[in-house]
Amino acid sequence: MGLAPGASGANRTGRVFVGDSSSDFLAAALLRTGFGEMPADASLDPLDSGALQLKGVRLSNVVKCLPPANSPTAAEVTACAGYLATEVADLWRPGVRTPRVLLALGGTAFRALFAALPAELVRPRPLPKFGHGVELALAPRLTLLASFHPSRLNTQTGRLTPPMFDQVLTRARDLLGTAQGTSA
Repeated sequence: MGLAPGASGANRTGRVFVGDSSSDFLAAALLRTGFGEMPADASLDPLDSGALQLKGVRLSNVVKCLPPANSPTAAEVTACAGYLATEVADLWRPGVRTPRVLLALGGTAFRALFAALPAELVRPRPLPKFGHGVELALAPRLTLLASFHPSRLNTQTGRLTPPMFDQVLTRARDLLGTAQGTSA
């Protein structure tokens, strides 16, 4: 779960995490950790995030429209909260495979995603402080993981490095493997 559509990517294409440095960073990590693959006929650019085929992953954003100054305000998060709650609740409707791991990219996404979770889930109170690598068991076989957002600011300053991001995605992969190895 990211923050909001980017002006040059998702807002232009209608696809989440496409066409900017955040999407390139995310796509490369998804490829490295087995959550994505490039089709044989993809462009020669290994970071063409628009061609990435996701494997067992759904990408979305907390805020559904392009925010001014590319940074969502609290009011925008609140305005989109109903859409987010509906989207998250849809993951639990009958016939849909129950998610095992939710990954929040950034503190805003962490807080908004936590607030949007269905009431029947076990939730720690109060919400733990956001931090890279924070892991919350929400219910049996359901975990919320947190990572710094793969924004240009975070990746160019070294606040979020490829090994750090890979570690969180690898943990998600481990949790999925554990969940898949148990009975439903």
